[in-house]
Amino acid sequence: MSNDLLVSVVSYNTRELLWRCLRALQRSLTSGESQFRTHVVVVDNASSDGSAQMVRDEFPDVQLLALDHNSGFAAANNLAMRQDDARYVLLLNSDTEVLGDAPGALVRFMDGHPEAGACGARLLNSDLTFQHSCFRFPTLPMTFFDFFPLNHRVINSRLNGRYPRRWYDHAFPIDHPLGACLMVRQETVQQVGVMDEGFFMYCEEVDWCYRIKQAGWKIYYTPDAEIIHHGGQSTRQFAGPMFVQLHRSRDRFFRKHYGPLYAAVARALVQLGMADAARRARHDAKIGAIDEGTLRQRLEIYREVCAW
Repeated sequence: MSNDLLVSVVSYNTRELLWRCLRALQRSLTSGESQFRTHVVVVDNASSDGSAQMVRDEFPDVQLLALDHNSGFAAANNLAMRQDDARYVLLLNSDTEVLGDAPGALVRFMDGHPEAGACGARLLNSDLTFQHSCFRFPTLPMTFFDFFPLNHRVINSRLNGRYPRRWYDHAFPIDHPLGACLMVRQETVQQVGVMDEGFFMYCEEVDWCYRIKQAGWKIYYTPDAEIIHHGGQSTRQFAGPMFVQLHRSRDRFFRKHYGPLYAAVARALVQLGMADAARRARHDAKIGAIDEGTLRQRLEIYREVCAW
């Protein structure tokens, strides 16, 4: 008999946060509120901080796939999904902590909305304050505002892909949730396929959701499931390379779904943004706000972003 839920957690050098993630998940799944069969898989992308051994020692009921290389987020989740044909797949970042019966709430929401191919949860910051967890698909204005934010009203507006905060009190259809928490129906996975492993990091969940909606499924947000998302703990370890990867992934998304002309305009906006960032970095070095070593590092990153 198939399981009701497969939970996939990808880890990379976040040992303490991974422990908290699995502990919270364990508490939720054994609380008695959730009456469904669950299979939890941790895919460790060759962590050097003892994450894999911690899972072996502390969570023997969790299936551990300890890799000898960093396969990226999409490939690791795909590997987990091959372990089970459960009715639903829940992707959880290792820097999340489910609150209460969050997994059960997501399953119940999907059961009650057969038109939903995927859904996301209410995400909270570490201090339990509001965190944007739902977004529209990327656009040229959103690319522009990445580098020229103008003011906070624009940043938090629909023009920048955000949904109004008041909407988060109720379930509503969205383009895509943040990949920190994403539940997908097995039937949907079978129809549209797994995640595109051409995205090593960033935009893989955006691409997946785009394909899901193109196939005719709806995607929802539900406030019934609450999850703490500490945010960016794995990528923060390699901020420069991940900044490059972010923009390369966005470029891949634009080329794949919007066409070469759209991607070329987006690339021009990125180059304009990098030129402005380089100008500001040189100014900061001139007034002593950053040292020469930091300046060289930043300029090298900016050049690499523009080098595709």
